[in-house]
Amino acid sequence: MAGRILIVDDVATNRIVLKVKLMAACYEVLQASGGADAIASARIDQPDLILLDQMMPDMDGIAVCKKLKEDPETARIPVIIITADNDNTSKINALRAGADECMSKPLDELCLLARVRSLLRARDMSEELRLRDSTARELGFAETPASFTPSATIAMIAATPVTAMAWKTALGNTLHDKVVVIKKEQALSLTKTQNIPDVFVIACNLAKPDEGLRLMSELRSRPETRYSAVVMVIPKDANNKSATALDLGASDLMIEGFEPQEMALRIKTQIRRKIQADRLRETVRDGLRMAVIDPLTGLYNRRYAMPHLARIADHAKTSGRTYAVMVLDIDRFKAINDTHGHTIGDIVLQEVATRIKDNLRSVDMVARIGGEEFLVVMPDTHLDEARMAAERLCHVIDDRPVILAGDKGNIAVSLSIGVAMGGLHVDVRDVGQLLESADKALYCAKSDGRNQVTFSRTAA
Repeated sequence: MAGRILIVDDVATNRIVLKVKLMAACYEVLQASGGADAIASARIDQPDLILLDQMMPDMDGIAVCKKLKEDPETARIPVIIITADNDNTSKINALRAGADECMSKPLDELCLLARVRSLLRARDMSEELRLRDSTARELGFAETPASFTPSATIAMIAATPVTAMAWKTALGNTLHDKVVVIKKEQALSLTKTQNIPDVFVIACNLAKPDEGLRLMSELRSRPETRYSAVVMVIPKDANNKSATALDLGASDLMIEGFEPQEMALRIKTQIRRKIQADRLRETVRDGLRMAVIDPLTGLYNRRYAMPHLARIADHAKTSGRTYAVMVLDIDRFKAINDTHGHTIGDIVLQEVATRIKDNLRSVDMVARIGGEEFLVVMPDTHLDEARMAAERLCHVIDDRPVILAGDKGNIAVSLSIGVAMGGLHVDVRDVGQLLESADKALYCAKSDGRNQVTFSRTAA
């Protein structure tokens, strides 16, 4: 399943309609018929996202959202409030209550699914950062972040400087941050030595139609601006553009003619998330690098990998999802060292490590756990997905030899991979046993001729 979504509505027909749409997109759907049921389900089932009707007999959606956001157990679950009112007051009240979005009935399916995808992506990345931060704290390498919140920079980019200045003026004193008006060319020429905006507010249409969308794609592709939030301003009645903007990486949307209060609330939310994500990334990057990174390959080492694997297992037990554990070994690596020397052997290790990492998802963990042995852990992964990933890794190593510098030729390299699957049936304390199962599968792959993938019996 792509994610677990809780639908909250006292009208059964509304729940059924939404359920059909979401299940067609391969989401797992939970249902609650009222506010109290929603709060209980959120605490017990820990859904990935909540679709919450505003008008319910026992408790309105605003009150439910406030309670969810006040509870540490449910505060990080994204909430979309669905309202029959098509006015700015309802939207602003929902955003003030902590909702990530407020959508009016009748729901546009294209926009709804795009918003769901966007929020789930953001949640997945946030949870991965939290997971890594939690691992760092368990190892004793992370410090508690400072409580001081620095001033943020918001950049306004509109079709004309007059429009951008009007946006800035509309904010008035609602934000105590630096608001600047810049042109598209300035945004694209930013360097790391400059004050990179924390939030870009960009009009969908600049000098040309959809030029703002192309600008956002460029900003997302550049390391200087990749982690900045982007709020796109979409023309009215342009639902297809809203969906496109979200799928291209927009952090949030506003519709032309928005209220200044709405703009301020959305920007404040994006600033808060950006600062939190930056701090978590900094913790992982600086607090762990020297202690848990293998200096030769740049991958995590065993010291980091084992507690992180335990946390992934713990998360899988709570969420009910499966995950894959792979042990990978370079075939006949001793012969490479004996024939070409350890310096060449190190070059082979570095190249293999790079190819493994480049052919996996950003949420997958890759570690070097022995001389020529690697560990890959893939959270939220089914058996077929694990099989495809492992076979892909075998191919990308075997298909292309390692080229040596200075016209010294090349070295053919291959991998053997053993895979085991974890999930609800695997206790956190048994990750060592799971790793052993993957190791035994690796031994079988070696015995059966090398350069292949073998699954443990429990996984296959």
